[in-house]
Amino acid sequence: MKRITIEPVSRIEGHAKITIRLDDQGHVAGAEFHVTQVRGFEKFTEGHPYYEMPGITARICGICPISHLLAASKACDAIMAVRIPPVAKKLRELVHFAQIVQSHALSFFYLSAPDFLLGMDSDPASRNVLGVIAGHPELARDGIELRKFGLQVIEGLAQERVHPSWIVPGGVATPLTVAARDRILFELPEAKAIADRTLRFFKGALDNYKEEIEFFGSAPTMYAGMVDRKGNLQLYDGDLRFRSAAGDIVEDHIPADDYAQWIGEASLRESYLKAPFFKPQGFPGGVYRVGALGRLNAADQCGTPNADREFREFHERFGAVAHSAFLYHYARLIEIVYALERIEGLLADPQILETHVRATAGVNALEGVGMIEAPRGTLIHHYKVNEEGAITWANLIVATGHNNLAIGRAVQQVSEHFVDGTRLNEGMLNRVSAVVRAYDPCLSCSTHSSGLLAMTLRLVDADGTILDELATD
Repeated sequence: MKRITIEPVSRIEGHAKITIRLDDQGHVAGAEFHVTQVRGFEKFTEGHPYYEMPGITARICGICPISHLLAASKACDAIMAVRIPPVAKKLRELVHFAQIVQSHALSFFYLSAPDFLLGMDSDPASRNVLGVIAGHPELARDGIELRKFGLQVIEGLAQERVHPSWIVPGGVATPLTVAARDRILFELPEAKAIADRTLRFFKGALDNYKEEIEFFGSAPTMYAGMVDRKGNLQLYDGDLRFRSAAGDIVEDHIPADDYAQWIGEASLRESYLKAPFFKPQGFPGGVYRVGALGRLNAADQCGTPNADREFREFHERFGAVAHSAFLYHYARLIEIVYALERIEGLLADPQILETHVRATAGVNALEGVGMIEAPRGTLIHHYKVNEEGAITWANLIVATGHNNLAIGRAVQQVSEHFVDGTRLNEGMLNRVSAVVRAYDPCLSCSTHSSGLLAMTLRLVDADGTILDELATD
């Protein structure tokens, strides 16, 4: 049996490889997605004061530190048993929507656009962001400006673009200034115009990728995302909903504290990344997906006018439940429209300039869970502390982890459809990598388990004979 190894998978955050096994006729016999890095945040945070957790866990990632700051701070709010000031909640939402804009812009314009702007089979030497700038300078400029807008909103609120210390247990550190608000409002119309024309461009280009839409991780799965009581999309606050592949609501209104009743975690032999699954359906059958596509499938609507119009068109075009992973790109653009509308609405609220932005307290509960919708999907931080407030146990379930089983199946499907071992070419293998990029995985965020990994240890002599074998589950 022959093997093809794609290492590294390019244009993603973190380190991964793909192994494709070919039979004697050159047909794909199997494919695996391997996350090859491991980090120990769940373990080395033990003993630290709970109030240090936002700052520590934000260092998991330089792309989405805001997401970890928010989830960690919400877990700390629960340990303190406080209700943060209303304006603090709105300011947290504001910075979160800015994070969604900048992260989705990074994924679409910088990481994935080379594939669908330059072509899956284009020259790999120029199939990158520099090639996009050379071939599509206006679109590239829009991508730079849109991401810059999101980052400048974060900086205006938190005084720093990356790893700010502004989001804290109990709320935020400082109120929004009039100058920062007015600057965001001044720049918002152009950001909205960029989102609108990018969405129109992408919708017009979709017919060029009918085959990819059909075979890019299109096997039906469940979907999960946070919604409010009306079924509107929620990114900061809300309860978790699971929707079936057929469109039925399987479970609804799951609060953060109850996540462990519905989400289990398994270890895989081929990866350091844990594999969450929907407990009632067991492992490995309980596959579900999160992220922009998962959220648009889980929610009944977005809750803002322009995003709702795009939401309806999306589902009219691809069904009540859209399954192709290629459509993650489309869904991210809709979420950018939604986030910009929510930013505008929050800034129009007179309460946004109030100055009481933080509640203070000590340890009033020995356990806390924080749950938000990060750009890549549902993010859960779960902490346990002792009476002095020191972390005794931590569990992080990160968006890419939720998608792990689905990514593996998507790699298998794309490999089986596009890869021909008798006449290999680079474009075939690029499509295998591209389906991983469609999920926009953040692998540095995802591998933190300190538990026992599923692995097989073999003792092999000089001629390759297996003398002994030990397997762990």
